[in-house]
Amino acid sequence: MRVLFRSGAVPDAVPDEVALLGLGRVLVLCDGHGLDTARAVAASLGDACAGLHAGAVTHVPVEVADLAVEAAREARADGCVAVGGGSVTGLAKAVALRTGLPIVAVPTTYAGSEMTPVWGLTEGAVKRTGRDPKVLPRSVVYDPLLTLTMPPVGSATSGMNAIAHAVEALYAPDSTPIVSLMAEEGVRALAAALPEIAADPSGHDARSRALYGAWLCGSCLGATTMGLHHKLCHVLGGTFDLPHAETHAVVLPHVLAFNAPAVPEALAALRRALDVPDPVRELHELGERLGIPRSLADLGLTAADVDRAVDVALGAPYANPRPASADDLRALLHAARAGEPPYGA
Repeated sequence: MRVLFRSGAVPDAVPDEVALLGLGRVLVLCDGHGLDTARAVAASLGDACAGLHAGAVTHVPVEVADLAVEAAREARADGCVAVGGGSVTGLAKAVALRTGLPIVAVPTTYAGSEMTPVWGLTEGAVKRTGRDPKVLPRSVVYDPLLTLTMPPVGSATSGMNAIAHAVEALYAPDSTPIVSLMAEEGVRALAAALPEIAADPSGHDARSRALYGAWLCGSCLGATTMGLHHKLCHVLGGTFDLPHAETHAVVLPHVLAFNAPAVPEALAALRRALDVPDPVRELHELGERLGIPRSLADLGLTAADVDRAVDVALGAPYANPRPASADDLRALLHAARAGEPPYGA
């Protein structure tokens, strides 16, 4: 895959990348929030744009993916250009999984999914994920200017989502020294940039550093096996329709606190990245300082939902450095639902 990082890359870079891939009829994908940017990209493509489909939604329901596949076939598209955040990239991946069409990704958030071969689809209130090389975008165009319209809270939750990718990569069973270096640097970049974005959403330098961090964190997610954190977030999103980035932001310090006794090297890397003695406390309090939700109850999870979430999570195997029983998961989710700090007083 090719990665282009340049302020002002849109509108000229996307047509160049499409042409480099030999594509002549691409379908531009977006969601309802990113229509203006997607239309600008579509206009820049000229005759190479075969249409615009604004149907992306969170967690990629199967029926939404079916509509996008049909739109691509009706347009006789030979590729897709995904303009937006993780939901749009996820929709493009669903199309690629079914059709094999190559993807050019134009991220407008810090999701990082554009750097992974991971796909996800939600059907019957269950979110399934998998890996397939054909869903990895062939080209990614990073333009920090496209992130300037993200509100501070949206930027914060998106950035915390990316940090979660790197944190879990630090203790993944197939992590490597290079991945660990990238993960540490990604966390460092985002943790420093997000408070600056909250203070000044128009700050171009902080936006650039956050997007750089998101690229690193997404690359780490693409190179390693997901564990308990991502498993729980997929269950909470797919089964209960909790918002994706916000859920990651709430759950992250709780899972890290649970895994902490088994991952001393990961904790050491996070101490360096965050420049604090207690990474669990810092990640929880960083969310507070950024003004993002701190409890799953705020996101819509009820106490009655917890048992079902535990059952679904235990229904499929996942890698994790510390075994988690039903009681462990129940205690973790109740604490996250209540917004309790995941550390001692």
